[in-house]
Amino acid sequence: MRSLILKMDISLDGFVGAADGDVDWAVEDFGDAELQQWMVANLWEAGTHVMGRGAYDDMAPHWPTSEEPYAPPMNQIPKVVFSRTLTEPAWAGTRVVAGDLEREIAALKAEPGDPILLHGGASLARELVRRGLVDEFRLLVHPVALGRGLPLFAERLRLRLTATRAFATGVVATTLVPV
Repeated sequence: MRSLILKMDISLDGFVGAADGDVDWAVEDFGDAELQQWMVANLWEAGTHVMGRGAYDDMAPHWPTSEEPYAPPMNQIPKVVFSRTLTEPAWAGTRVVAGDLEREIAALKAEPGDPILLHGGASLARELVRRGLVDEFRLLVHPVALGRGLPLFAERLRLRLTATRAFATGVVATTLVPV
C-alpha cells in the first residue's frame, strides 16, 4: 500500500500561508541550490501528486511552461485534484476526483506505485490530517514568523521526528510521522 506524504512549507509559527493565502515568504528561500536539489529529489519520489482545487489553480498555469528544475517532475508525474467543481483539467496528466475524501484516498493508496505526495492547499491538508490519512509529514520550516495566517493543524497531533536537514537559508526540512 502506498503512503500519503504531506509536503508543505510552513512558517516558524505554524502557518502554511499568510492570512490572505500569500506564500511569497516561502518562495524567497527557493534560490538555495541545495534546497532546490532536495525539493526536486522529493518531487521525483512521488508516484502521484495530489492537490486541492486552489493549489491546482495556482500551479496549472505555471508548471507546463516553466523551465524551473521543479517543472519536469510536476509535469511528468500524474496528478490528482480533489474538486467538486473542476470538470476539464487543462494540465496534462491530471485527473479530478470528487467523491468521498476517505474513500478516494484509500483508492489512491491501494494503487500500485510510489508514494502519493500531497502539496495542499491548506484546507485539504488540514482535513486529511484531521481524518488521520497522512502517513508522513515533510515540512519545510522557514525562518519567518507570520503572526497570523492559514494553519496546517487545527487540533492536537503527536508526531515523531524521523529526519531533519538544515539549509544555508535557514530552512529546516523535517520529516515526521504520526505516533
